[in-house]
Amino acid sequence: MPPERRSIVRTGIGYDSHRFAPGIPLILGGVRIPFENGLLGHSDADAVAHALTDAILGAACEGDIGSIFPNTDPANKNRNSMEMLRIVVERVESKGFVVANTDIVVVAETPAIGPHRAAMRDNIARTLHVPTGAVSIKGKTNEGMGWIGNGEGIACIAIASLAQRTG
Repeated sequence: MPPERRSIVRTGIGYDSHRFAPGIPLILGGVRIPFENGLLGHSDADAVAHALTDAILGAACEGDIGSIFPNTDPANKNRNSMEMLRIVVERVESKGFVVANTDIVVVAETPAIGPHRAAMRDNIARTLHVPTGAVSIKGKTNEGMGWIGNGEGIACIAIASLAQRTG
């Protein structure tokens, strides 16, 4: 097929991890989750939003979250990570791409992700301008191994596919 007739699909992967800290809210996928610890970070430390933001930026070949929202910028202190994700989505849309789908894995011994999955999917779908069915979120444990298994924090892996906007 000639290059001008090919559909363009790009895929990116993102990763983020944060350690737990007492006295701050736990926010994942823009959802406040009842838990005794939150995640420590410069922004609100939403590891789901951070991994997804990096996946989208990777698919668009636009760098990473730290290059756009550096932790050295006071404007990013305690910043809402879903707002950062929204800005990145608008950025890739202005380049002629739309998010097609995403798959996110949250690796944590606790809290359980299942009870919050639907709210996170809905929240992320609204931000990405996609149907909820285009957002997958899975919770996995680390089977008691390493820093995650010891309950010291959470890691997230995300993959996102972008499609060239048509019409």
